[in-house]
Amino acid sequence: MKKKLVLGDEHDEKLRQALTDCLAALGADVAVQQWGLGGSQLLETRKIYLGRNMLVIEAETYVGLSITGESRIVDGVAAALAAKLEVANE
Repeated sequence: MKKKLVLGDEHDEKLRQALTDCLAALGADVAVQQWGLGGSQLLETRKIYLGRNMLVIEAETYVGLSITGESRIVDGVAAALAAKLEVANE
């Protein structure tokens, strides 16, 4: 089952870097990276693979930084990210 989880604000550079670091540590491979601008809306999209599982990472103005994919994969990445951010805040 697919799941979309908004992780936080799209402009939160600490969150974005932590997510990038977390995905790299999990062995993610970036398949596609693109961005687009429509009026005041900016959309950045990364399609990544964790093994055979594809995830879509989006940073969209007024929506936030989100991750979409199979529920168990999204939940696993979110848990790893939360642990990384908790350690960083200590």
